[in-house]
Amino acid sequence: MTEAAHVTATRRSYDTVAADYERLLAGQLATMPLDRAMIAGFVEKAEAADGPRAIGDLGCGTGRVTSHLRDLGADAFGVDLSPGMIAVARETYPGLRFEVGSMTALDLADASLGGVLSWYSTVHMPEDELVASFAEFHRVLAPGGHALVAFKVGDERVRLERAYGHEVALDVYRRSPDRLAGLLSAAGLTESARLVREPDPEEKTPQAFLLARKPRD
Repeated sequence: MTEAAHVTATRRSYDTVAADYERLLAGQLATMPLDRAMIAGFVEKAEAADGPRAIGDLGCGTGRVTSHLRDLGADAFGVDLSPGMIAVARETYPGLRFEVGSMTALDLADASLGGVLSWYSTVHMPEDELVASFAEFHRVLAPGGHALVAFKVGDERVRLERAYGHEVALDVYRRSPDRLAGLLSAAGLTESARLVREPDPEEKTPQAFLLARKPRD
């Protein structure tokens, strides 16, 4: 199957920016208490899932949030579309497992995870790919497992041609929390919590975090 042009462009863009992305964002979570609180609550919820309790950081980038999950005691690993980002992740966090892969077709067994983290990793996806990714989240989660999705709030597509000091070709989708919650529900994942916070000085829009659970029945 021929890969969509925007997927190729997204991979190439992140391959290009990988080293500077890690340099610029490595310590970002330390300044974001509400973001950390959502991740901490998600980890605790994921540990209550039936069966396996590993957490997949899907769209992990250079692994900075995967490392944070490990620091919280989670059995975490990362998957990302960009080989360049994965190469930086493996070099920076050698004690963690990272693999190249797609969120729309995960190389993971059914019901094999207690948690799925999507930390701004759906922001470059048009809605049909978002639907496919959420279906994959449902498939790989064990009953009682949780997904946490972080995203930018809005209702538009923004074109980025420069980021992290490099030329890129990226579409960024801003979405409403209600719309994203509806897509999660359609995939069989029930919303259990949400947080919408105002933008930090370097952010342009409010930021949202949705926590959803795969029912035990």
